[in-house]
Amino acid sequence: MKKFTGKVVNALEPMSGLAGVMHAREHAERLYGVYVGLDVHKETIAVAVAECGRGQPEYQGEIRNRPKAVAKLLERLSAQYGGEQILFAYEAGPCGYGLYRQIIASGHACEVVAPSLIPRKAGERVKTDRRDALGLARLSRSGELTAVWVPNQEQEAIRDLTRAREDMKAIETKARQRLGAFLLRHGRVYEGKSRWTQAHWRWLAMVKFDAPLQQIVLQEYIEAVKESQRRVSGLEQQMRQSLAGWSLRPVVEALMALRGVSLITAMTTLAELGDISRFDSPRQLMAYLGLVPSEHSSGGSRRQGAITRAGNGHVRRVLVEAGWSYRFPARKTRVIEQRAALTSPAVQAIAWQAQKRLCGRYHHLFAAGKLKQQVTTAVARELVGFVWAIACEVTGKAHGSKSLA
Repeated sequence: MKKFTGKVVNALEPMSGLAGVMHAREHAERLYGVYVGLDVHKETIAVAVAECGRGQPEYQGEIRNRPKAVAKLLERLSAQYGGEQILFAYEAGPCGYGLYRQIIASGHACEVVAPSLIPRKAGERVKTDRRDALGLARLSRSGELTAVWVPNQEQEAIRDLTRAREDMKAIETKARQRLGAFLLRHGRVYEGKSRWTQAHWRWLAMVKFDAPLQQIVLQEYIEAVKESQRRVSGLEQQMRQSLAGWSLRPVVEALMALRGVSLITAMTTLAELGDISRFDSPRQLMAYLGLVPSEHSSGGSRRQGAITRAGNGHVRRVLVEAGWSYRFPARKTRVIEQRAALTSPAVQAIAWQAQKRLCGRYHHLFAAGKLKQQVTTAVARELVGFVWAIACEVTGKAHGSKSLA
C-alpha cells in the first residue's frame, strides 16, 4: 500500500476538459490507501470510508458542515490511517468549493465530482444520505467518478461577477416584458423601429392614462426597468475594472479579436472555463460545452439528434449568441480592428480565418434549408475551435497538428 509522501494532489492543474478521461488516467497512475465519500448538505455531511481492496465501504455517521467539525474529521482519519494517502470525494452543488479547499490545505486529496455523471443502477428506488456517501466511497475507489474543474479563488470571484451580471440582465428582460405587456393590455403600442432607444423612452414619457392609478402603475414599471438597467451597467463597469488585474486578461483581449465576441462574452467564457488550453483538443471542448449532436446508434443504424446540452450552459449561451453575428458577410469593421490591434499578428490571422470560414458556413447551411437556430448552433460549435486555438496561441501551449474542426 502506497504511503503518503506529503505531496498535495491539486485537482486545479491536471484536470482537462473531459475530466473523466484525465481522472481515469491519474487514477491508474496513483493508488490511494483510503477513499472517503462525503454526502454534503447545508447542515450535515455524511461520511463513508472505503479501504483498498474489494471490501464493503464503512459508514461512519454524520458530522456538522462546519470548518471545525471537518478539521476534526480530517485529524481523526489521518490518525486512523496514518501514513496513507486519503482521497475525499463529494458532489458538486450549492455548497461550493470551501470544503474542497479545506481538505486540500490539510494535505489530503479531494475531488469534486459531476453529479450527472455518477453511475446509478436503474433499479434503485431508495436514496438516503448514508447510501449516497457509501456509493461515492465505492465508486471513488473503483475510479468511476468524473471530477469537475475547480476554480481558484480569483477565478471564482470573476465567475460570480459574470453570473451576477447575467442574473441582473434576466431581471431587466423580465421587467421590460412586464412593461410591454401592461402597455399592450391597454392598447398602447409603440410604432417606431426599435424599442428601448432614446426615441422609445421619449414615447414612454408621453404615454398618459385617464385613471390615476394606472399612471402610477406605468411609472412603477418604467422605474423597475431603469433600476435593472442601472444594476446591469454597474456590473459591466465592474467587469471592465476587474479585467485589469485578472491573470487571464491577455486571453480575454485575444478572444475579443473574434467577430461577435465582446468583453462580456470573452470574460464569461474564461470565467467559466478558466485556462481553455487545458483541453486536449477543440472537439473535447465542444463536447464539454454540449454543442455536439446527441446520438443513438445500434447495430447498423445510426441516428443523431439535437445537441447534448451537457456541460456549461453559460458559455454555450454566449457563444450561440456570438454565432448570430456571422450571418453577415465577412469584413473587418472599425470596432473589430480596434480590438484586434491589442493582439498579436498570429491571433489576428486566426480571427480573420474564423470570420471567413464561419460566415461562409452560415450561408452554406442556410442555403441548404437548415433552420436559422440550427445554423447558428453549428456556427457556434465551430467557433469553439477558434476560441481554443487562440487560447493555445496566447498561453503558448502547442497541441501539435490537431484539427480545429
